[in-house]
Amino acid sequence: MISVASMNCASCVGKIEKSLHGIDGVKGTVNLADKTVLLESTSSSDIHKEIHTVLAALEKAGFPGTVMNLEESSFEKQQEQQEAEDRRRYRYLLKHTAIALGLGIPLMIWGMVTGEMGVNNTQEQVAWGVVGVLTGLILYFSGGHFFTGMWQSLKHRNANMDTLVALGTGAAWLFSMIVVLFPEWLPASARHVYFEASAMIIGLINLGHALELRARGKTSEAVKRLLGLQAKTARVIRDGKELDTPVQQVHKGDTLRVRPGEKIPVDGIIVDGNSFVDESMLTGEPIPVEKKVGDAITAGTLNKNGSLLFTAEKVGSETALAQIIALVKKAQSSKMPIARLADKISSIFVPAVILIAILAAAVWFFAGPEPKVAHMLVVATTVLIIACPCALGLATPMSVMVGVGKAAELGILIRKGDALQQASKLTTLVLDKTGTITKGRPTVTEIVSLTPYTDAELLTLAASLEQASEHPLAEAIVEFGKSKQVGFKTVDAFQAIPGHGVSGKVDDHALLLGNEKLMTDNGLNIESLASKAKQLAEQGQTPMFMAIDNHLAGIISVSDPIRSDSQAAIKRLHDLGIKVVMLTGDNRLTAQAIAQQAGIDEFHAEVLPEDKAEHVKQLQRLLYKSGHKVGMAGDGINDAPALAQSDVGFAIGTGTDVAIESAEVTLMRSSLHGVADAIELSRATLRNIKQNLFGAFIYNSLGIPVAAGILFPFTGMLLNPVIAGGAMALSSVTVVSNANRLRLFKPSRNLQI
Repeated sequence: MISVASMNCASCVGKIEKSLHGIDGVKGTVNLADKTVLLESTSSSDIHKEIHTVLAALEKAGFPGTVMNLEESSFEKQQEQQEAEDRRRYRYLLKHTAIALGLGIPLMIWGMVTGEMGVNNTQEQVAWGVVGVLTGLILYFSGGHFFTGMWQSLKHRNANMDTLVALGTGAAWLFSMIVVLFPEWLPASARHVYFEASAMIIGLINLGHALELRARGKTSEAVKRLLGLQAKTARVIRDGKELDTPVQQVHKGDTLRVRPGEKIPVDGIIVDGNSFVDESMLTGEPIPVEKKVGDAITAGTLNKNGSLLFTAEKVGSETALAQIIALVKKAQSSKMPIARLADKISSIFVPAVILIAILAAAVWFFAGPEPKVAHMLVVATTVLIIACPCALGLATPMSVMVGVGKAAELGILIRKGDALQQASKLTTLVLDKTGTITKGRPTVTEIVSLTPYTDAELLTLAASLEQASEHPLAEAIVEFGKSKQVGFKTVDAFQAIPGHGVSGKVDDHALLLGNEKLMTDNGLNIESLASKAKQLAEQGQTPMFMAIDNHLAGIISVSDPIRSDSQAAIKRLHDLGIKVVMLTGDNRLTAQAIAQQAGIDEFHAEVLPEDKAEHVKQLQRLLYKSGHKVGMAGDGINDAPALAQSDVGFAIGTGTDVAIESAEVTLMRSSLHGVADAIELSRATLRNIKQNLFGAFIYNSLGIPVAAGILFPFTGMLLNPVIAGGAMALSSVTVVSNANRLRLFKPSRNLQI
């Protein structure tokens, strides 16, 4: 990530993007909200060389940058430095606001009370000459950064916000000095000075920038809060001694102790002790989770009541917390499709405004009433000042920054801002069953054996066979076998048959364990157990047929209960106008029972893993014509293609890395409420962006014609440049403040509690 401090407006964004375009091997995303450029390597070449090339291109375009490291320890220091710089800048702006307004306000009051702002004699010439010098000093000290910015942009054949402000205030001051020094050059009616306009505009815009800077700081509070979760020290056990060590010096494999009330410093596995750990800061789940030997614990979470000994597994930038911070920063820098419209307009806005100001001035000079020169100056200055596209450029990135940060607080990690916009349009959501709607931890509920086999024999053979499988149903049978203390036997010729079951040899017995399709494909008649299987399936259980040496031997039934909150979450999705579709490899009766319990609209049973993505594709083909979008939520490896195929993929956080990598949104907790939260937040964010864009477009659309004097024939008045300066500053503050309203967002489930 590269920090570009001189980036001031949407026009700057366009110039920076243009300078990066064409650099091979690198993709840059520009974020005006926090004045950064996020770089992504698109090739295998030397990243340091690419960064050097990018820095050179930025320098050439007039926007020098400095590299920021997204690794947690470095990023935290850089964040602190940035905050210190922002505080210094805030004090600087306030001081120069006070200086400029200290002269501008008395001058404006003088003009309002006396109406005398002209130069008609030598006495007035001297008096206004002194005021002119003071105003010039204010332009130099309090407004110097605008003129410097304009000069830098002109050197690189650019024009930005600084150009408009410098041209407007500079023209007003220069005209006023000509009136003071050479009043005879102008008719008496045009000998009006505008020193108060220059001073007031500089003061008001500085004040607007100060208020914007303060409000802007609040948009990054989510990242600050995440950074604040990191423990500064860790208690490491070395050579039998417990030492407090800076967390940066902890290595993989170190044994650490965390006491009650302490933050867990790095990711690890518990080797001794048990406790309850508060993970709410990462998952949004308020109830502490019980942790025991063998369980994983995460950096940044809070140990509540027991002492834990654990082995460090991930340290530094590898920890989940560090990756979350990097992910949030990356997402905050990404662009939504809606932002591209604003970018296109902003990229040509400043030159267009300068042209409009020149044309308006020409019309007033050649066709306007007397005093033509004065009217011409007022119109040109007011158009230049009121048209600054700051609000337009900030409208989208500010809302994205706050929205992505708020999502992180709720335990929702958004990989790119694009997903925020797409999620708001979802009308259909496809859900995997196991681990998404259900707990994903099935248990054996019933064993039905046929003569001559016993329940114990069936369980022993089935548990031995399933040792080689990683399927959740297999794990349930193995765990049940362990609880019954069966004697596990060696498995030979094991084969997993996706969507059907497993086969193998145990004690020279050929075994088949799986669904009805597996039995029929192998020529087995299941009629004797068909009614029992149907009964179990109607209860929401998954009956698995077992065959021994090509003879039907019985049923092992497994139940994966629905999560306690799935029904409520699906109701919330319905309330949001979203149709819910379930895909499962289970048989139809079991799927129907689960669908009825959970309140699901539509289900598809006996779906093979490789067919899930095709089902999503079919839904998309069906719905796209009417502008609908299809989302997918899942947690397994077999969900990854469907997650990638969907318009927005939601990966349940307890799922596999493959599923998480395939999805645009990761839920840190295993609850469908997270999907509803994400959709509600995305709609709130998009609504906020539209409010900002509407305000910015309306402001500029109405402001420019009014500034150009369109109301003069009806009212006989022109817009005061001072009011234009105040309005321009206020528009940016309004956009930033409106974006910050998203920080108050609460999901509907919280509002119902």
